[in-house]
Amino acid sequence: MPRPDQVVARLRELGVTIATAESITGGAVCSALVSVPGASTVVRGGIVAYTAAMKARLLGVDPDVIAEAGLVSADVAEAMARGAREATGATLAVATTGVAGPEPHDGAGPGSVWVAVSGPAGESSSHRDIPGDRAAVRSGTVDAALALVLESLAGDVTLL
Repeated sequence: MPRPDQVVARLRELGVTIATAESITGGAVCSALVSVPGASTVVRGGIVAYTAAMKARLLGVDPDVIAEAGLVSADVAEAMARGAREATGATLAVATTGVAGPEPHDGAGPGSVWVAVSGPAGESSSHRDIPGDRAAVRSGTVDAALALVLESLAGDVTLL
C-alpha cells in the first residue's frame, strides 16, 4: 500500500495541490497526508461530511444524486471529490464514502467502499470490498484513497 510520504512527495514533484472530502474515513486521509513533514506545501485542507445533509451542504452534492445513486456510490464519491476541489481551489481532491459496519447502510454492506479523485479533466472512481472489522475497513479505505491518488498522478485523465 502507498505511504502518505510517497503521495506528498509525488504531489510536490508535480506542483499539484490536494484536498480531501471524507465520510467513512472521518478525516483520516487528510490526517495521514498532514502527518508528513512539509505537507502544507501541497495539502489545501479537508472536509468531513458524514451525513447526506452535510454532503449536500458542504460539498454541493445534489440531493437528487444521493437519492438516486445512494450514499455509497461512484456518483456520490465523484461529486464529493468535485465539491472539495471547488471549495478549496486544490488541483485535485480525493473522496471516500462507504460502510464501515458492523451494520449495512443505505443498501450497502459493511466493507463496501467508493473512493474517487477529481482533477481538472474530470473524475475517476474505484469500488473496493474491504474485509474486516470497522477499524480495518476504515484503514483500508485510507489506503485505497492514497492508492487512487497515486494512480491519478501517474497519468490518469484527471490531470490532463
